[in-house]
Amino acid sequence: MTQEKEDIGVATVVLERLEKERLPRALDLKAKVDAGECLDDMDIAFLERVFADSEEVKPILGRHPEYQDLAARMASLYEEITAKALENEKSA
Repeated sequence: MTQEKEDIGVATVVLERLEKERLPRALDLKAKVDAGECLDDMDIAFLERVFADSEEVKPILGRHPEYQDLAARMASLYEEITAKALENEKSA
């Protein structure tokens, strides 16, 4: 299998996971922390998985700049979630 075909396969899986799992969960977490709640252990485990997975797809992003804007927007959303969660923890 060529690198291009492999990249397309991985990108397809990642985008499907983003649409069906990651984005809805991230939006739920954003609403949760925006409401002043703290993240629980499952929320933190989810974010840890996301951050680990993002490290694995970095090489693909380097080869496919068409996905970089989406990746940056998701990273920004996760940063907003973690920053607000930290603020909520300090206030608790």
